[in-house]
Amino acid sequence: MPSILERYQRLSKLPGGKFIFAKLVGLSAPFFSKIKPIFVDLRPAYCETQIKDRRSVRNHIGTINAGALCSMAEMTGGLALDSIVPSSMRWIPKTMTVQYIAKATGTITAVSEFDPVIVAEGDVVIPIVVSNASGDTVFTADITFYVSKKPSVKAT
Repeated sequence: MPSILERYQRLSKLPGGKFIFAKLVGLSAPFFSKIKPIFVDLRPAYCETQIKDRRSVRNHIGTINAGALCSMAEMTGGLALDSIVPSSMRWIPKTMTVQYIAKATGTITAVSEFDPVIVAEGDVVIPIVVSNASGDTVFTADITFYVSKKPSVKAT
């Protein structure tokens, strides 16, 4: 089965391919489809996504909701990590530390980029920075992912 990175690389070359990729991500992790992510780039140890400011992601004061920001960060960091984790390994988010720096409005962009040498079995902290259209940082997250070997499948 092709990796998530291989799927992105194949689909992103096609017209509408990034949209299709976003739908596939939403099928495998349905909660992420609620924020309607736009995939800008995915490569080893790097993921860049966007979400548009619309009513369904706003809070009571008219800014992008904390839950939407956290979901975006988890998705972006997780895909950046997944892009380099060997197929014999798996990962799951364990903890998330966030900072709300400014009101998030308009189209926002999340970037996760890290040195691939940090990835090993056990806890791995992946950084995510979320910026507004002016390039100002509005939110940051450090997500600790637990990376482990996939269990062996027993033949029946």
